[in-house]
Amino acid sequence: MSRSELDRRLVTAVRAGDDEAVRTLLDEGPDPDAMSTDGLPVLCAAVAAYDAAVADALVEGGADPDRILPDGTTPLWRAVDGGSPAVVTAVLGEEPRLRLSQDARERLLALARTWYETGAVEELRRRTGAPGPAETVRVRDAPDAHDWVDQVSLGGLTVRAGHAGVLTALEWAFRILTPVDELITRALDRSDEEHATWWEVTWVLLERRSFETWSAVVAHRHHPDPAHRRFVVDYLRTRGIVVYDSPYAEREGDFLAAWAAEETDTEMLVKVLDAFAGYEHPGLEAAGLRYAGHPDTRVRRQVPALFFPGEGASLTPLVREALLTLTGDPDAAVRLNACQVAVGDDDLLPHAVRALLVLAEGPDAGLRSEAARLLASCRDRTPAVADALVALLDEDDQVTRLEAAYGLALRDDPRTAEAIERVGPLGSDFVNDHRDSALQRWRWNREHPASA
Repeated sequence: MSRSELDRRLVTAVRAGDDEAVRTLLDEGPDPDAMSTDGLPVLCAAVAAYDAAVADALVEGGADPDRILPDGTTPLWRAVDGGSPAVVTAVLGEEPRLRLSQDARERLLALARTWYETGAVEELRRRTGAPGPAETVRVRDAPDAHDWVDQVSLGGLTVRAGHAGVLTALEWAFRILTPVDELITRALDRSDEEHATWWEVTWVLLERRSFETWSAVVAHRHHPDPAHRRFVVDYLRTRGIVVYDSPYAEREGDFLAAWAAEETDTEMLVKVLDAFAGYEHPGLEAAGLRYAGHPDTRVRRQVPALFFPGEGASLTPLVREALLTLTGDPDAAVRLNACQVAVGDDDLLPHAVRALLVLAEGPDAGLRSEAARLLASCRDRTPAVADALVALLDEDDQVTRLEAAYGLALRDDPRTAEAIERVGPLGSDFVNDHRDSALQRWRWNREHPASA
């Protein structure tokens, strides 16, 4: 295939927003800075479309984020101007601090700071001179992301109002250590854990691994504004998930254990217990026992996660008693969460199975799916469980049907062949999925009995 044809196909894939096709094509040798029909490199098209995945693929494939464009800007400048933290992160590329001159870095920072301090609507009004109200819609900052940002349109121009997050990302990329209090203030401009700026600030603070940074963040636990305390607990929850080698893990566990014992606000207590469950700490069981009978359902839903035994450990008698009560809780989600722990204990397994069989027939499709998952992999091999799995093959949700078929295959149930057909074709998301692999292995063993 000629270079010009590869370039043409790359332009088409970028316009279609097909990042996988872009990555595949780039391996075949097109110009990563191929020109689109507007005379600009394809990276600009990805930036204009707020397509972080395609922009990331292009930059990884060699596209130049610092290429000078006819109007004197660069793709990176346009990304910063556009206000999407996800796109800016994708376009920054490797080592921007070393790649860009001091003057270029300062101009990018000034651009982001101007948008942030002026505000998206007012800056658009200044640029366009347009009267009237702006149109604002909430969008996901990237298709596969959970964080959102406002997209603002006025006078024919559109921008995403994520410049506080953009500024934060640039500062960290250029190794500017902005004071922690200032960063938290930015995050709390929109006091929502799912806002793009909240996430960008959290991520940068996680990357700054000094004890000084950690101490400055957790000092906000006692701030009079509850939003600051929510930020602290979300920061610690995220650390418990993504920072596997934290030198402060023991200190963080102690911190959360003390907080859980002292917190009187129910909503905050729920968040603290959720974060605490992400740590290995000797105080988990005590916290769980303290709140197992809490009158608020939201608190009781968090308790079972505190009872997961460590590797090689068994449940204590007090924990078994608490879990037994929770498997009969009036709230279905509490029962499900309790069963997630109880199915791993020989003494509690029969009680957990009985609760799961009820949930598998309940009105909530999400709980039925989770019940299918736990029933499928549990050690119970009674006909009642197999029959429940067969009934779950009627679910509209394909993952639920897959779990049910997987459970039948593990039991070598004679209805497995029919179950596999009921699952239906699985898409690319299920490549190397352990459940699909088990179904294929079961089918192969049936077709090759001698080898099996």
